[in-house]
Amino acid sequence: MARRKPQKLAWGIRKEGRSLWTRNAVRGVSVRGEKRKKDSRIEWRHWDPNKSKVAASLLKSKKETSLMIPEVGSTCLYLGASSGTTVSHIHDHVCGSGNHHNGQIIAVEMAPRMMRDLSKLSENRPGLIPVLGDARNPLSIAPYLRGKVDWIHQDISIADQTKSFLHISEIFLKVGGIGLLSLKAASERWIEG
Repeated sequence: MARRKPQKLAWGIRKEGRSLWTRNAVRGVSVRGEKRKKDSRIEWRHWDPNKSKVAASLLKSKKETSLMIPEVGSTCLYLGASSGTTVSHIHDHVCGSGNHHNGQIIAVEMAPRMMRDLSKLSENRPGLIPVLGDARNPLSIAPYLRGKVDWIHQDISIADQTKSFLHISEIFLKVGGIGLLSLKAASERWIEG
């Protein structure tokens, strides 16, 4: 059976069948043991949709994927970065190798254990700024930003996630920017009437 030709979703992101791949910004290095492969001189890392809500949304969406992906060289705010696996794939695209796209990703995480992994990840990824802070508190985030951002992704389990996301977006998201909310229904409080 013939292999499907890769479909380019954006610079540094491609789809092959039901798999996503990002152009590895740190050649020869896997972040969490993901598969890597070479295509001529370019190394690609597998972006697992079972471990990344952003990857899953790109694969499942019927909409134009450019409506969900930050542009190359963007300033991004990632709330709830955890150990940085998804952040690393966003970095592959937004910043590129050695940050030759001049992008910036401010990755906010409140768990010290996860921050240790995220900080280690940022050592080889210029443009990735790990921030130990509370994503619900704009004052803890503001000092790390160089103005309003082009793209926000919120992936935190808190009550009133939607309200928090709207508040953060009002403060930090540029007009015309992209905001993604990974909504965890179990974290929301429902009022029955």
